[in-house]
Amino acid sequence: MNEEITKEELIAKAKKPAEDAMKLHPFYKGKFSVMPKCCIRNFDDFAIWYTPGVAAPCKDINENPETVFEHTNKANMIAVVSDGTRVLGLGDIGPEAGMPVMEGKALLFKYLGGVDAVPICLDTKDPDKIIETVKLLQPTFGGFNLEDISQPKCFRVLDTLREECHVPVWHDDQQGTAAVTVAGLINALKIVDKKISDVKIAMVGAGAANICIARMIIVAGVKPENIVMCDSKGILHQSREDELKDKYKEKWEMAQKSNGEGLTGGIPEAMKGADVLIALSRVGPDVIKKEWVSSMADNAIVFVCANPIPEMWPWDAKAAGARIVATGRSDFPNQVNNSLGFPGIFRGTLDVRAKTITDEMCVAAAEELARCAEDKGMTEDYLIPTMDEWEVFPREAAAVGRKAIEQGVARLDFSREELFDMAAKTIKNARESFLCLQNEGFVELPEE
Repeated sequence: MNEEITKEELIAKAKKPAEDAMKLHPFYKGKFSVMPKCCIRNFDDFAIWYTPGVAAPCKDINENPETVFEHTNKANMIAVVSDGTRVLGLGDIGPEAGMPVMEGKALLFKYLGGVDAVPICLDTKDPDKIIETVKLLQPTFGGFNLEDISQPKCFRVLDTLREECHVPVWHDDQQGTAAVTVAGLINALKIVDKKISDVKIAMVGAGAANICIARMIIVAGVKPENIVMCDSKGILHQSREDELKDKYKEKWEMAQKSNGEGLTGGIPEAMKGADVLIALSRVGPDVIKKEWVSSMADNAIVFVCANPIPEMWPWDAKAAGARIVATGRSDFPNQVNNSLGFPGIFRGTLDVRAKTITDEMCVAAAEELARCAEDKGMTEDYLIPTMDEWEVFPREAAAVGRKAIEQGVARLDFSREELFDMAAKTIKNARESFLCLQNEGFVELPEE
């Protein structure tokens, strides 16, 4: 392989979606619209859907508040909420500039999970106002997906809303990324024949994603003392109290329960002897060095998930001794993509009308994702499914729904088979509706 040519080709390929996006976004003027889901046989039907007929369901909801889920679309409608302070790798670009991302999220929710999602970008950076706004919107939406909110406020916003809202709230940059990473880790450990309770894990990056991944892999069976996490200033440890305790509560909590050996230093010290590297830090390459990978344990597992360029090139990691490598990119094997998580997780959550999304529900999704790949025949280059394997999403939804029922946070009770059938029907309907609009010309295809 000619490494220089490969890099040039990959960089050119990475730029192509942005070039196409600048043509197609103005072509369609966005990705989101509203379409009716009820029949309109003639103008008499408006007397049913609006006045005078609509007064009857209004009175029913007033007398029996839970019937709002039966009379309206609340049971299948969520809001994608952002303040635009941490959009992709672009940083604080503002709510208007974040809208294309939120519309894209809504598109994925519908196509992959059959979930109606409305993008809502807020003109405030104040976490208290974000919290207040979401709470005020609860009568309309069956759930909330927080997106691209900077840390450390993203932690407080999520934790407060999870505690105080009566509909599910989650932060995809935290819980979604974590769930898919756990799925990849589960199968990677099966391939290298290591127990999750035994492995030492180095984590590079201490942002919202990696903090939540750490929390979730602990739920999945990793011992906290076996995690060594690095932020931009080095390894988290208890002697960094003055630096972390007041400003970065989540980092300080991680510093207290992780790093059982009391390691200090930076990334090289964290990686030495580690079985697994999970990096979600800054755009590479060469953030992670070959020699650091070479210092890891035999059969090392390397997750380098910065986008668009991972912390190191996969072939460099392999050359340095890594057995399994995952990235955040679709043009390399083992893409760790949260699009595999949020559509199915929210589908299952909505189908049982869960009051929250617990870490255990996310781990159930991760375990089902891992099983999907295992059923198909996992390999070192195929740890988790890809987005085009549609059956993954109803399977995930069923696993999440059942876990919510087991934990007592669901309002409805269905069997796993019933949940799978419900989710599969909803998702197929969404996809076939898209296809119908496209085939009939209501969604115009761009010229090649």
